[in-house]
Amino acid sequence: MKRIIIFLALILAFQNVSAQLFTKEKVANNIDNIDQKFLSWGYFLGFNQYDFKFNYNQDLKDILVDKTFGFHLGLIGDMRINDHLNLRLEPGVFFTTRNLQYDESYFAGTEFNDSDLLREVKSTYIHVPLLLKISTKRINNFKPFIIGGFSTALNLSSNQDNPDDNSAGEFRMKKSTYFYEIGFGIDLYLLYFKFTPSIRGVFAINDEIVRDADPNSPWTGNVAKMQTRGVFINFTFQ
Repeated sequence: MKRIIIFLALILAFQNVSAQLFTKEKVANNIDNIDQKFLSWGYFLGFNQYDFKFNYNQDLKDILVDKTFGFHLGLIGDMRINDHLNLRLEPGVFFTTRNLQYDESYFAGTEFNDSDLLREVKSTYIHVPLLLKISTKRINNFKPFIIGGFSTALNLSSNQDNPDDNSAGEFRMKKSTYFYEIGFGIDLYLLYFKFTPSIRGVFAINDEIVRDADPNSPWTGNVAKMQTRGVFINFTFQ
């Protein structure tokens, strides 16, 4: 159902843009002055899919990441610099789940259960990016843009301070993560508000894994670095 909603929203946006690009009729501009405000506000909601990138100490089989679609929502604060540049703050709450599947080779020489091969990683992030939005000239009632910047996130489900580790079934991550982000989208100027579908990639800068007490732990011993990466599909209303 989520994929159907995303597909229909993108089709609607594409039809709107195509109609305005290729029609020979002059289109009346909606909400002409909205981009002239020094400060403006809005909100966003959307879907996300988080992944992990692993670097390993030894050449063993990869840890597989079973990704799911998550949900997010938040607020927008926009500061106009000029007709083509805007500085944006977009604090939001992001919910996601990733399942890690370990190969049996990680447990060679030890006794293990099927449950040891799987770790469910549920994350709730307070995500705060500071972004620079670079827009083209407005054409009728739409305006394409690219956006990028840096962000920090507080993982409320990190388990960083939990004294139990994977030997007790607890997979732990660091509370704080730092990202760089880049994406693109289209501002659509409707009759009473501006609607913006966009897509963005996010990439963690720091190592996020909290290692087990045992340096030879099958869950963390071979992981040199674990970093989040993900895709956001946003729908913004201003």
